[in-house]
Amino acid sequence: MAYTFQVTIDSADPHTLADWWADALGWEVERSDEEFIRGLVAAGHASMEDTATHRGTLVWKAGAGIRHPEGLERAPRVLFQYVPEPKTVKNRVHLDVRTGDDDPQTVVERLVAKGAKRLHEGRQGPSAWTTLIDPEGNELCVSH
Repeated sequence: MAYTFQVTIDSADPHTLADWWADALGWEVERSDEEFIRGLVAAGHASMEDTATHRGTLVWKAGAGIRHPEGLERAPRVLFQYVPEPKTVKNRVHLDVRTGDDDPQTVVERLVAKGAKRLHEGRQGPSAWTTLIDPEGNELCVSH
């Protein structure tokens, strides 16, 4: 049997980081269903302490998801999950962002302008990439 998966990234501020990554990838942040959240709180299945307000919308404090605009059939969901402890070491897993027809250096400059930091340039044979860190220090590579 083949399984599906989502990628989960620990985060100090999952909703802000989900916004950053959705913009970086051209993806969409999953909408919050405020009525559903309020119903769970009213029924005693959750409390208001489980929620937060992000950009004027009631959301689950624990995390935020993003999806490819063509849906889960096109790419797995990415979930940004709240964790209280800060990132302290290099990631063992990271995302490689493939830019398709867009110029990778233009994408790198856009991400740097939005808070990413450049770590280094890499090359192996005909392949070249730029390694960055997102605003919370998670590594990513950008290439064709």
